[in-house]
Amino acid sequence: MRIRGIEHLSREEFLVALSAGGRFILFEYCISLIFLTARRPSAIYFVHGNDIPWAPCLGYTLLSCLLGWWGVPWGVIYTPLVLVSNLAGGCDVTEAVWPRTEEELDQLWRLGRSPE
Repeated sequence: MRIRGIEHLSREEFLVALSAGGRFILFEYCISLIFLTARRPSAIYFVHGNDIPWAPCLGYTLLSCLLGWWGVPWGVIYTPLVLVSNLAGGCDVTEAVWPRTEEELDQLWRLGRSPE
């Protein structure tokens, strides 16, 4: 999975932004068709400090608002959970993504910089 938001940063700028409170977040979306409901995570986004990437947040939220409710029973259950999570700023996955070794940092950097 590609990490969005670090494409334009050098490795050093990325480390400075991360130490200044940068974090990794993801959003969720829900799509339903009568008896079938899918609740899925988005790509991972790197955000500076307390910023929130509102364009993807609102996109996934709008998608869930339009297509999430139509499943019985999970669409009606999952859609409000997804909406609350997204509008609260997404799910912070920094602890799961943040590397603990130099090798992991290099892998993370290549993952974020590689084309999809």
